[in-house]
Amino acid sequence: MQTTLSFLASSPVLVLFLLIGIGMAFGHVKVKSVSLGAAAVLFVAIALSAWGEAYGIHIRVPHELGIFGLAVFTFAIGIYSGPNFFNTFKSAGGPVAAMMVALTAGALVAFYGGKYVFNLTTAQAMGVFAGATTNTPTLAAVGKASGDAANATVGYSITYLFGVIGMLAFTLLALRVSAGDKDKPSAIGNRTVRVERQDEPALEELYKLVDGRVTFSRIRRGEVGPIMRPKLDDRVFAGDLVTVVGPLEDINLITQKLGHDSSLSLIADRRWLDFRRITVSDPKVAGRTIGSLNLNELFSASISRVRRGDVDMVANPKLILQQGDRVRVVAPTGQMKEVSKFFGDSSRGLTDLNPIALGLGMAFGILIGEAPILTPTGATFSIGSAAGTLLVGLVFGRLGRIGRVVTAIPYTTCMVLSEFGLLIFLAQAGTNAGGQIANAFTGGVWWKMAVLGVVVTTTVGALLFILMRALFHMGGTRLSGVIGGTQTQPAVLAFANNRTSADPRVALGYAMVYPVAMVLKIMLGQIFGGM
Repeated sequence: MQTTLSFLASSPVLVLFLLIGIGMAFGHVKVKSVSLGAAAVLFVAIALSAWGEAYGIHIRVPHELGIFGLAVFTFAIGIYSGPNFFNTFKSAGGPVAAMMVALTAGALVAFYGGKYVFNLTTAQAMGVFAGATTNTPTLAAVGKASGDAANATVGYSITYLFGVIGMLAFTLLALRVSAGDKDKPSAIGNRTVRVERQDEPALEELYKLVDGRVTFSRIRRGEVGPIMRPKLDDRVFAGDLVTVVGPLEDINLITQKLGHDSSLSLIADRRWLDFRRITVSDPKVAGRTIGSLNLNELFSASISRVRRGDVDMVANPKLILQQGDRVRVVAPTGQMKEVSKFFGDSSRGLTDLNPIALGLGMAFGILIGEAPILTPTGATFSIGSAAGTLLVGLVFGRLGRIGRVVTAIPYTTCMVLSEFGLLIFLAQAGTNAGGQIANAFTGGVWWKMAVLGVVVTTTVGALLFILMRALFHMGGTRLSGVIGGTQTQPAVLAFANNRTSADPRVALGYAMVYPVAMVLKIMLGQIFGGM
């Protein structure tokens, strides 16, 4: 056995891929419909590393690989969250403040509980906080501020594992209540409506009534005649047929305002207007808004909806298209071939790596993450590569393009990059934690740290759940992402994504709080670690 373990210790790349393969094999096992997903890689890595330590053999995945994996993961999360993140963040002040309250309460419990209840040193107590909230940069801040990195590391190592497991439990609790979520995106549909109104309203009036959440894709004047694409300034008359595309509740409202459902479907008649799903693969189109494409002038065409990943969206003129999007285009039948050529319509658009955006974005993010930030006490800290690449990813995803350079990456590629980066990070973090855990339990106060860690993790998780649900009525799906972001723990995000089939609300919740949580934890480590 020692020979095998020694061989593994000398082959870190082999260990990395063994952990990914074996870990995910366990991660796919379901017990009462619950599986660990990518988080299983972390636990398998901890077990292997601790097993090696029992024989005096150090099995590790290199630290630099862990940084690489986490940076790729957060950059990809930022890219595909960016288009919606900034709109969401405008109304996120309350939830972010609540997250800050929960983390500050956890730090207070760790510091005062550690010193006055368990008689721990400052380094041990705040090391517990770093482990209970699973944040390595906080551990570094505590070690530097306290001058006792060794004891801080012991506290971190003992509490890290429950920091993951405890927050997985709160994530599962959040997902248990997600059935009643009110922020679930409405299903996108279409309906042909027969107009009964006699006052000849303009379509723009109805468009504004639902805040632009629908499109009008077809119109026929009366029972017979050609089917045309309407404009917003067109008026509709009694007897006209209009096809509306959008969320079902908005379609219902417009149907009530205009008339009633028609037994005729304009979509079924493709003699004048045809429709087709077309893949956006041409870089010249990616990163541009739908309104800027001038499809009406070029082809007498329009986009009625956009599918990104598995999510359908109404084609708002301000929506920025990404490579890999599948647009549903309505155009004259004879123009459809030219429209397809305009968008590219190649499957390569689904998987284009966009190495320019990836390379420059990652480099810029790492530079931001490693840049020293001066605190009021005169000390400096950095937010870390993960937070830096997340911030740059959010901006790149939101912009779509800078001049001729496309800054976004296709959704499918982002999902692959994020999962691969996450698996690398979890393997490295697990081998590092497993090696420390074996030493951590040799001290006589380990059980005090373990109990305090459970209390800190539970305090943060419970406050998050209660505040987000009671004060902001946050849906369970988004809350699961907020829990992962507050914990700055990719394993929690992976678990939530696995349970929700990568619902975009999970990533939005994670990205919404992650940068602030990262900075706040480091600051708390600096402040309390130096007291």
